[in-house]
Amino acid sequence: MKNEHFNELITSIEEAGKIQRGEIKASRIHQYPEPDVKTIRENAGFSQSKFAALIGVSIRTLQNWEQGHRHPTGPARVLLRLVKADPTSVFKNLHVNHV
Repeated sequence: MKNEHFNELITSIEEAGKIQRGEIKASRIHQYPEPDVKTIRENAGFSQSKFAALIGVSIRTLQNWEQGHRHPTGPARVLLRLVKADPTSVFKNLHVNHV
């Protein structure tokens, strides 16, 4: 690694530490809104039990998301965004014959 690249990396790491400790503000913050799980499910036209089965979560997990007790994370969040954009295509491509 070239010396200048190494120094840039060290500077970046130091800056990240300062941001983490609250000493400076981040130059950019990316925020993504919480998915409205109930609206996504209703727009897709499924009951809670059917939708939960289709996306591979328990009905209780789905209910917790819809009631705001818990929030989808990681792959579940991405899947919900895809379902919101095009539910028919998502379920078709998941090889689910329930659509």
